Amino acid sequence: MRASLDTNIIIHFYRANLQNILFESFEDGVFIYEQIRIIELENHAKELLKIIDADIDAGRIGLYTDDKMKQQSVFEMFQKNVSENRMLYGSGDLGEVYAISLAQTLGAYSLLTDDTKQGGPYMSLLQFEDDIMPFTFADVLLLRYLIGMVDEFQTVQDFNTINTASSLNWSFRSQVSKFVKRFWRDPYRKEDHEWIQKLVDKYNIRVKSKLSALSKLI
Repeated sequence: MRASLDTNIIIHFYRANLQNILFESFEDGVFIYEQIRIIELENHAKELLKIIDADIDAGRIGLYTDDKMKQQSVFEMFQKNVSENRMLYGSGDLGEVYAISLAQTLGAYSLLTDDTKQGGPYMSLLQFEDDIMPFTFADVLLLRYLIGMVDEFQTVQDFNTINTASSLNWSFRSQVSKFVKRFWRDPYRKEDHEWIQKLVDKYNIRVKSKLSALSKLI
C-alpha cells in the first residue's frame, strides 16, 4: 500500500521519532502535497522541518508539486478534487483537503490522519462511498502488530510514545475498541470488513489471540 499524509499524523510520528514506522508500513511509499510542507508544517511544526526535509530529499517522503502533477497530466484532476473537497470539509483545514485530494488523484488506497472529529476526514471517509481508507496512527500500529512486524509490547510502547510526545491523551483501549468495531463488529462499510479479512487470510492472523495478548497490556 501507499498513503497520503495529513499534517497532523506527520507531526505525531516525527515528534515521537518514530517516523520509520510510516516507511516500513507502507512499502509503496508515503507522499504529501507541497502546500502541506510549505504552509501547514511551516506553521505547525517548524522544529521538525530539518528532519522532514531530509526524508523528502532522500525520497522517503514523496513531495508532489503542481509542476510534477502537470508533468504527469493529473493536475487538473487534482484541482477538481480540491474544489469538491473544500465544499465537503470547509476551508478550516486545507491540509486535510490537500491530503484527501492527492490520494484521490494518485489512486492511493490510504489516507493517514489523526483528525477523527465528526465531519473531519477520518469519520467522513468511513461514511462516503470512496475507495480511500483512512487510518489514524493507532490504526497503523495495530495493523503493523496484526501482521507480525512487532509484538504487543512494542506496539503498546510505540502508542504511548506517540501519545505522550504530542499530548494527545488518547486511550489505547478505546482505540482498539474502535478498530475492532470498524472492521468486525459493526463495520461502516462492507469493503472495510472484506479488506481486513483478506489481510487476515494473507498473513494467517489469529485475530482473537493477538487482540487478547494486546488487551492484557492495556
